[in-house]
Amino acid sequence: MSFTFDIDYNDKSSDARAGRLHTPRGVIHTPIFMPVGTVATVKGIHMSELEEVIHAEIILANTYHLYLRPGLEVIDKAGGIHSFNSWKKPVLTDSGGFQVYSLGKNRKITEKGVEFRSHIDGSKHLFTPESVVDIQRTIGADIIMAFDECTPYPCPKDYARDSMHMTHRWLDRCFDQFSKTDTDSAVQQCLAPIVQGSVYADLRAQSAAYIASKEAPINAIGGLSVGEPDEDMYAMVELINGILPASKPRYLMGVGTPANLLENIALGIDMFDCVLPSRNARHGMLYTHEGIINIKNEKWKKDFSPIDARSNADTSRRHSKAYLRHLFLSKELLGAQIATLQNLTFYLQLVRAAREKIKQGVFDTWKEKAITQYSQRL
Repeated sequence: MSFTFDIDYNDKSSDARAGRLHTPRGVIHTPIFMPVGTVATVKGIHMSELEEVIHAEIILANTYHLYLRPGLEVIDKAGGIHSFNSWKKPVLTDSGGFQVYSLGKNRKITEKGVEFRSHIDGSKHLFTPESVVDIQRTIGADIIMAFDECTPYPCPKDYARDSMHMTHRWLDRCFDQFSKTDTDSAVQQCLAPIVQGSVYADLRAQSAAYIASKEAPINAIGGLSVGEPDEDMYAMVELINGILPASKPRYLMGVGTPANLLENIALGIDMFDCVLPSRNARHGMLYTHEGIINIKNEKWKKDFSPIDARSNADTSRRHSKAYLRHLFLSKELLGAQIATLQNLTFYLQLVRAAREKIKQGVFDTWKEKAITQYSQRL
């Protein structure tokens, strides 16, 4: 079964759309948020909770981290990532480009690829476009990402231009390797290219045109949400989406806050991922239907109302803010688990609500009210 995309509804006053991405492991309803499971697990969350509470339709894993630990031999012997972690729905693997970028002085970028030292034991490794495709093939992800360089912000234009062209050359090598290693396995994989170009409009336009020419089933936008102002992010997304084919899903990598999601949905983005909801949860920041809560604050000490009465998570309706604050101050693991479940459930409820509002043709007006409500700090 090939990867196909159907657009079911278009909003009347924005570029938001609701669709269905068909994959060999099931249908993904867009717009969608993808929980990040870097090392084949979403921190603190059971697979049954992802399925039955959060209602995730796809999760992410990371090539760099899985390559280092547990290693390809273990995952291959397990029968691939789906058998290894028991997640039966689609999995997308990040190629490791962003992780290598974040290593700073512990990596060296050349035309061949990226030489880096493991953050675990300091051992030396080399990622090339070819090896990254092979690694992701072995991991067994349904959607695998092309190897790219994620430029920092701010970034000199000359560097951004040179990096973009190298990313395009790496992309060609990724597609060559992908075609050479196509198998007759029961489950098909697809390769998604990534638009780069920092915050320079002419570079982004050039990169988007190049990526569009590849006619891939999914197109991604990288190199944003790395420190640039939100206004620059939105400007780049609007420009790129005017060039990428509307008939294919658009994936904005590493974004972001609830407001970021809704604004980018209005610009025509279909897929998102971000560590923000789970990472912030572990530090006591909760996204709720009333607004943003720092559960460690004194004001919640005697607040016995539910964490979020509108959450689909039973734990958020069952437990009080005062109890969750107590768990955090006591450094109980359960506190981080409940908070993570709250945030990821909220994010998936948010994109499902967006889909429903697009269907009703009222997304743009609903978006403004939702951003105001969900962004307020309580």
